[in-house]
Amino acid sequence: MSESNRAPNKLQRSLMRLDEAPAFMRGFVQNIILRRAVPFTGTAGVKFVSLTPERVEVHLANDHRVQNHIGGVHASAMNLLAETATGMVVGMNVRDDCIPLAKELSMAFRKRATGGLKAVAVLSAEQRAAMQASDKGEVQVTVTVTDEAGAEPVECAFTWAWIPSSRPAKN
Repeated sequence: MSESNRAPNKLQRSLMRLDEAPAFMRGFVQNIILRRAVPFTGTAGVKFVSLTPERVEVHLANDHRVQNHIGGVHASAMNLLAETATGMVVGMNVRDDCIPLAKELSMAFRKRATGGLKAVAVLSAEQRAAMQASDKGEVQVTVTVTDEAGAEPVECAFTWAWIPSSRPAKN
């Protein structure tokens, strides 16, 4: 199936239903829906900014609930942000008869973060096609985390696997 003819998966179909909401409410409703699906993102305050099958952008403010002992965003919160972005872009591409699983991560802390953070995860057309062609595999997802000053305080790499679901696919 070509890129343009690929049918949306369950997550994409759910997000497409947001078009039924008034435009001024879509971002708010989207964040509520996604935070219910992954409750910890709501606890931390992750904001879903942009979601497409090719690219996902999420933000995290430097609020007290996610700060470390020196007032910056905690390392675990940085991990959550990067994992959320990569997991969501994988989730938007995995077939309905499969489930995504985080397989491996590496995170190198390069400098102290300034203010809030943004994470952007991207999948190539080839990676997306591979996810549609097989019910089992893995993919390394590119993710860039930047702070309010535009610096990259961490370097991350996430590997996600997908495997057949033990439950039948629902439409």
